[in-house]
Amino acid sequence: MSETLATPEDSFAALRETMVERQIRTFDVSDLAVQARMKAVPREIFVDETYASLAYSDARVLVTGAAPRELTAPLILGRLLKEAGVHGADRALVVGGASGYAAALIAGLAAEVVSLDEDAALTAKAQANFARLGLANAKAVTGPLGAGAPAQKPFDLIVVDGVVTGALDALADQLASGGRMVAIIGDAPGARTGLATLFVRAQAPRALFSASAAPLPALAAPPAFVF
Repeated sequence: MSETLATPEDSFAALRETMVERQIRTFDVSDLAVQARMKAVPREIFVDETYASLAYSDARVLVTGAAPRELTAPLILGRLLKEAGVHGADRALVVGGASGYAAALIAGLAAEVVSLDEDAALTAKAQANFARLGLANAKAVTGPLGAGAPAQKPFDLIVVDGVVTGALDALADQLASGGRMVAIIGDAPGARTGLATLFVRAQAPRALFSASAAPLPALAAPPAFVF
């Protein structure tokens, strides 16, 4: 009798299951749709091959475009999506989308998603990943992060994928009525930690949880003028 051998895809699927059960669920990501999406999307294709074996850990993993980019840890991203409350009719924007992992997750939860990055090489990787996964409702565009994606606005949801210290006004202006934006707000340019915050149009911001991620220098507040 022949023995069925496990394939690399089987191994990665098992790692995704373990990630969700041991990391995602225990970090208060109670949204079953988000959990299911994180079990379904192969994060290993969104990172450099060197880091594929670490794709489902909380270790720092990189994807290379014009320069290496660190991806946000899955438990932080999953919690952001849970707190944002992604709906099936949403039109979403991911700012700092890199190789497209966050947008790929959202694509299975929302009607449409745009992944914005200033690195054209990463945008190309994101679009190739969307095509590989058959995500016809996901699109990658290149442009300044602070400018958002005005050609595609308005958005019901904006996910800022990294730590920022400001420069969010133009993004907030692209939200639809009642639209939401989640971002990790650091206290100084270059900070790797901050407070995940939910912004709802015409409402006061709401602090969610402490989080860490790579900084997005393009979304740093301009320095205050000192006499």
